Amino acid sequence: MPRARLAVPPRVPAGALDSGQTGDITALAETMTAETMPERPTISLIIPAYNEEAYLGACLDAAVANIAGKALEIIVVDNGSTDGTKAIAQSYPAVTYVFEPEKGITRARQRGFLTAKGDILAYVDADTHPPAGWIEQIWEQFGKDGELATLSGPYSFYDLAGWRNKVASGWFVAARPLYGIIGYMLVGGNFAIRRDVLERMGGFDPKIEFYGEDADIARRAKKYGKVLFNPHFVMPTSGRRLQKEGYLKMAGLYFVNFFSIVFRGKPATRNYEDVR
Repeated sequence: MPRARLAVPPRVPAGALDSGQTGDITALAETMTAETMPERPTISLIIPAYNEEAYLGACLDAAVANIAGKALEIIVVDNGSTDGTKAIAQSYPAVTYVFEPEKGITRARQRGFLTAKGDILAYVDADTHPPAGWIEQIWEQFGKDGELATLSGPYSFYDLAGWRNKVASGWFVAARPLYGIIGYMLVGGNFAIRRDVLERMGGFDPKIEFYGEDADIARRAKKYGKVLFNPHFVMPTSGRRLQKEGYLKMAGLYFVNFFSIVFRGKPATRNYEDVR
């Protein structure tokens, strides 16, 4: 993080306060405050998308409302879509559209990494709704901890009601003891990572197709700093995969691949289904 620049104020003439120059003094104080405050790191928001015409518009509406003007840029990485994803992304003036022809979430993330210019890269999925205050939490957490490598947090599910939402959200509660023991956990659709850490990691692993990619990011980032999973850093998302493939199956797949990354350094499952 850049250090604060300490300004040396010009000498105020004797009697200035008695000569009606209060406006100059106020301006001087404001200048000193601005000069001594540390600069915020810049943030690039990156949204990988594959055939996401049904969800991307709502995601970008939320991003434009809550992120645009604060983030350095909003990037949509079209991962070889054949539907209207490109047209939707390009209909937003605040959005930078890039295309990654080689399908795979890690390859789309890598394209975003190579395109982005921010000090911190924040990744969300195309079916999320980035909420108000989300980007401020990134600034807060990275600003107060210079050793922080990544920040992540749980999902909430805007299209699951009642017990289904509670069961789906319960995964993150159940995983907390593992985080305490192992020291890292990360959710792929809701995380921010320092650019210099990602550079030292060598970027994302293109050999991983889907399952386990978030655990792999956390495991490798842990070598270069703290991997924080904050329960208050919440991202609303769709529960479509849980609804399509079932709660028990998805819980099993995620836990099996998490432990496989932890103990073997690679996922146990290669094949996956696109749920759209």
